[in-house]
Amino acid sequence: MDLTWYGHSTWHVSLEDTDLLIDPFFDNPKTDTDPEELDPDYVLLTHGHADHIGDVDRYEGAGLVAVPELVSYVEDNFGDYDAVGGIGMNIGGTVECGDAWVTMTQAAHTNGIETDYGASAGVPGGFVISEKKPTQEADRDNTAFYHAGDTSLLTEMRDVIGPFLEPDFAALPAGDHFTMGPTQAAIAADWLGVDYAAPMHYDTFPPIEIDTADFERELKATGTEAEAVILKGEETFTLDG
Repeated sequence: MDLTWYGHSTWHVSLEDTDLLIDPFFDNPKTDTDPEELDPDYVLLTHGHADHIGDVDRYEGAGLVAVPELVSYVEDNFGDYDAVGGIGMNIGGTVECGDAWVTMTQAAHTNGIETDYGASAGVPGGFVISEKKPTQEADRDNTAFYHAGDTSLLTEMRDVIGPFLEPDFAALPAGDHFTMGPTQAAIAADWLGVDYAAPMHYDTFPPIEIDTADFERELKATGTEAEAVILKGEETFTLDG
């Protein structure tokens, strides 16, 4: 599984013959990539804020995965997504997307769409993307990536996502102000029991500028064995099972 971070919360996940793009927003200082250089099979949206759906209109040929309210909003306002079939799922659900299994997880955040009439986009969420469909049986051969979305620290990470969805790599918002900061993100990594943890959702705007050394220090302070992965924008990490 290849994981490429394009800054903010934008991740590209390649799993066998399937490419998934999460929260496309390329107007950030970590990337110079033209969004149209990518050709994902699926676009996954954690919630409807502009800094998470800013470039969704570039991928109308892809399958769309989000909560039903957000799928409907995007289909009504951005391109011909309904022609390829939006997948309106919800918290706790798992759907098959090509070679990947996608499970939607809880996130603690807001989800109003920035329109003149303040439309709701349902509830915010995160995603666990895995090679196999999750079951109660532990499977060390099942590689899984967790994108937490915009969120605070949740006991759901400790009690459900970590032990049952078993992510190996967690992408965690760490910019503070609008989401967790480095301290809560580090605790999240510890609770999840992941091998690798990467901060995201930072340095895009002045309120969320951080020193990533704080995340590394806080991660070490938890006593976890998780390794901090500080990616440069457009850098790829290969996650092996």
